[in-house]
Amino acid sequence: MIEVPPSAGVPSGVPAGDPVVSTLFRSDQGGHEQVVLCQDRESGLKAVIAIHSTALGPALGGTRFHAYAGAADPEQAAVLDALNLARGMSYKNALAGLDHGGGKAVIIGDPEQIKTEALLRAYGRFVASLGGRYVTACDVGTYVQDMDVIAEECRWTTGRSPENGGAGDSSVLTAFGVYQGMRAAAQRLWGAPTLRDRLVGVAGVGKVGRHLVEHLVRDGARVVLTDVREESVREVLAAHSGAPVTAVADTAALIRTEGLDVYAPCALGGALNDETVPALTAKAVCGAANNQLAHPGVEKDLDERGILYAPDYVVNAGGVIQVADELHGFDFARAKAKASKIFDATTAIFERAATDGVPPAVAADRLAEQRMGL
Repeated sequence: MIEVPPSAGVPSGVPAGDPVVSTLFRSDQGGHEQVVLCQDRESGLKAVIAIHSTALGPALGGTRFHAYAGAADPEQAAVLDALNLARGMSYKNALAGLDHGGGKAVIIGDPEQIKTEALLRAYGRFVASLGGRYVTACDVGTYVQDMDVIAEECRWTTGRSPENGGAGDSSVLTAFGVYQGMRAAAQRLWGAPTLRDRLVGVAGVGKVGRHLVEHLVRDGARVVLTDVREESVREVLAAHSGAPVTAVADTAALIRTEGLDVYAPCALGGALNDETVPALTAKAVCGAANNQLAHPGVEKDLDERGILYAPDYVVNAGGVIQVADELHGFDFARAKAKASKIFDATTAIFERAATDGVPPAVAADRLAEQRMGL
């Protein structure tokens, strides 16, 4: 079962009233340029497209396909999630050095139940109607084959298959970028950019997490992992039989693992909250999940505990770097070279944090806002 991320609720600090309107117009988490609600009754499509900023160029961000089944109002939860994720994409794209603003889309519903070609095509037509202000790609619940279908209706689609002129699975460079951020954290903490002999806990071994485990094993790390899908755990363990890779029952057990050096949240958001941060045994957090900080102030809690946090939107930017390169005629070597600079970006954030006397998350925001002219 996929948990509803905290971003699906009312964000901290949002004034009373309608939470969507309050977030959009009266919250520090707002400032979005445009929000589009989309519906196609014939196919069953219900979707929201949120454009946070086009200051650096067309908004770029993935399409999430999720039911928000645990929310009291799934449609409202989806809009709030799209707003939060779109804002994060603006900051991610800025620090990745891309000439793109931030956007995100959410298709509301269980993809295993309602995803059809007709629905994806209807969604593609809505994206196309924005005339290039928003460029879409894969996210939770959408895959390369889905982008191929959407691209039949919309030329502003990335993450397509190589057979259709695309970059393919963006999780490849997402994981590579997280690994580069983890190397930067290791350099900061232990004086060498390697995870050799370090114990790394990976929560979520889906599209990105399993690739991250491969990088860690090659680097000589010891890995302990967990996932809500038992099949995913079995597959990763089988792929690394003979390597120092083990599993625990759940995330609660993972974060309490004795001797854990790095914790890598690689599932949905809100992994770092008032319950998990005090229980963490790791010395660093560096993972692929978006919006890992459940609410403002968590970054200070981590800092006070002496836990080095590599900001999620910095280290997980490899995927957006990959799909952005697709817009210029995809070249994997060129995209990987750019993703390797996530090591430098993360290092610069740690240095800025130390100079300014602030947590790394605050330093990252300042650097991103500087580039966006905010």
